[in-house]
Amino acid sequence: MKVRIGRPADAATLTRLLCLIAVLAAVGLLPWLSGRDPALAVLRARSAEQDPTEEALDSIRQDLGLDAGPLSLLGSWASDLLRGDLGTSWVSGTEVLPSVVSGLQVSLALMGASLGVALLLACALVTPVLVRGRTSGGAWAAMLAAVPEFLLATIALLVFGVWLRWLPTSGWAGPENLVLPAVALGVPGGGLLGRLVADSLPAVLDERWVELWRGAGVSRARIAGAALRRVLPPLVPQFGMVAVGLTGGAVAVETVFAVPGIGRTALGAAKSQDLPLLQGSVLALLALGLVTGALAAFARRRLLGPALRDASLSLPPARPVRAHPMIPLSLFTVLAVTIGWGLSRDPYAVDTTARLAEPSWAHPLGTDGLGRDVLARLGHGAASTVGTAAAVCLLGLLIALALGFLPRIAEGAADIANALPPVIVGILVAAAVGPGTGGAALAVALISWPALSAHAAALVQEVRASAFLTAQRAIGASPFWILTRHVLPSVAGPVARHALLRLPGIALALASLGFLGLGAQPPAPEWGLLLEESRAYVERAPWAALAPAVALALLAGLAVSGAALTQGRGLRRSAPASAPAPAPAPAPAKKEAPVEV
Repeated sequence: MKVRIGRPADAATLTRLLCLIAVLAAVGLLPWLSGRDPALAVLRARSAEQDPTEEALDSIRQDLGLDAGPLSLLGSWASDLLRGDLGTSWVSGTEVLPSVVSGLQVSLALMGASLGVALLLACALVTPVLVRGRTSGGAWAAMLAAVPEFLLATIALLVFGVWLRWLPTSGWAGPENLVLPAVALGVPGGGLLGRLVADSLPAVLDERWVELWRGAGVSRARIAGAALRRVLPPLVPQFGMVAVGLTGGAVAVETVFAVPGIGRTALGAAKSQDLPLLQGSVLALLALGLVTGALAAFARRRLLGPALRDASLSLPPARPVRAHPMIPLSLFTVLAVTIGWGLSRDPYAVDTTARLAEPSWAHPLGTDGLGRDVLARLGHGAASTVGTAAAVCLLGLLIALALGFLPRIAEGAADIANALPPVIVGILVAAAVGPGTGGAALAVALISWPALSAHAAALVQEVRASAFLTAQRAIGASPFWILTRHVLPSVAGPVARHALLRLPGIALALASLGFLGLGAQPPAPEWGLLLEESRAYVERAPWAALAPAVALALLAGLAVSGAALTQGRGLRRSAPASAPAPAPAPAPAKKEAPVEV
C-alpha cells in the first residue's frame, strides 16, 4: 500500500509572506517603538557637533517626510520597493541598494570561508566515528560549539595579528582578511555540525546492510558515503541554518575585525536609525534565508528520493550512545564547586588597588579591570546565564515539537526567523521593552526555535513515511496509538538532545547581545557581560575572559554527555520489540555483486 504525502505549499508561502510583512513593518516602526525622536538620531549621525535646535530638527523632519507618520513612510517605501528602489540613506544621502549589495557580497564571501572551516572541522570530528564505527559520550564537539565567537576572534586577532603579525587585524582588502574571521565563525559552527552527524552515525553503522556490504567486499569509502547519505537528510536543514547564521549572525565578529558585512551595516543603521538602510539590509538577510532554506529543502528531497513520496522509508533503529558516568559527573562537580565557591564571595566589591590581579588564594581566578573578584562574578552570574538559557531552550523545544507536526505552516515562519540575526531582533525588542536580560531572552527565544523545529519536522515526516508505520496502519492501529507509541518517541529523544546541544549556543546568543549592549547591563555579573568587559584587557589579564569561556565549554560538555548517559540508559531499559525492523540496505555499488536482504 502506498501513501501519498501532500505538500500544501500555499500554507508555507502565506505564512512566509505574513511573517515577512510583520518583520518589515516592525523595522519601519523602530523609531516610534523606541520613543526616540528619529530626527534627533539622524541629526546626531549626520553631525554630532551640531546643536539640536528646533529649526534643525524641523528641517530634517520635512526633508525625510517624518511629519507624515510611520504608516505613510512604510507605504512609500513599499511602493518604491516594487520598482526596485530601496530608497536613499537618511544619514549619508546615498543610494541604499549599492551599500546593501556591497555588504552582502562581503558577508557571502565570509560565509563561504567560514562554512569551509566548519565543514573541515565537522569532517575531522566525524572521521573517527566512520573509522571505529562507534562514538562515545565525550563532548569535545559541544565544547567547540560553545566557544564564544567574539572571544575567539579577539584572541586570534591578538595572537596572529598583533603578536605574530602573520595576518591583518582589521579591514577588508584581500583574501588574507578572510582567515581570522572565518576561523572565529567556523569553529563553533563546525563543532555543532560535527556533533549532530557523529551522534547519528553509530545507529546507521550498526544496521544489517553495513555488515552485508562488508561481506560482499564493498570498499570502506563507499560504505562511509552510503552511511552519510542515510544520516544526512534530517540534518540538511541544520546545515542551511548554520550557513545563514554565518552571514547575518556574524555581527560581533564583523565588529571585532571591522569587516563591512551586511550584519554590521544593519547594526550601524539601527543605531543611527537610518531606516532605509536598515530595511534594505534586513530585506537582504531575509532573502538570503529564504533562498538558503529552499536549497536545503531541495537537497533533502534529492537525498531521500522516491522513498519519502511513496512512504517506504526505513529508519535506523535507536542506539544508546556510550557515555561513561564519570564524564558528566566530573564536569558537574567542577562547575558546582566553582559556582558554589563563587556564591560565597561578593561580586560587586571594588578594589582598585587589585586591578587585573593574577590568580591567587585571595582571588582564585584573578580580578577584573575594577578589581572585582572574577570567581565571585562567575558564580553569581551562573543563575541568570544558565537559568535564562535553559528557559529559552525549553521553550524552543516545546515549540519545535508542536510545530514539527505542522511543517508546512511552520516552514515559512522558520525561514524568516532563521534569517534574522539575534542582534536585529534584539534591537527591536530593546526598543520596545528596553535593554536587559529579559529583553535579550525574549529576542533569542523568538529566533531560537527554527533549528529544532526543522529537525523535528524532518523526523516526523520520515517517521510518518516509514514502512513500519504503514504496516501499523494496515493492521488497524489508531492514529493516537501511532502518535504516542511510535512517532513522538522517535522524534522527542533526538530533538531533546539537539536542544541540549544548543543550550550553550543559546547562552552565547545572549552573551553576544550583552557584548553589543543589548543584553544584561553593568554591573550585573552575567557571563556574556563578563566576556564583553574583559575583552578590552584580554592581553594583560586573559583569566578574566577565559573563566566564563571555560564555564560555557564545561556547560556544553555536561549537557551533551549527560543527555547521552540518560538516553543510553533509557534505550537499554526499553524493549526492542517495539522498535522498527532493521532497515533494508541501500543498493550497493554497481561494480559489486548485488546483495539480497
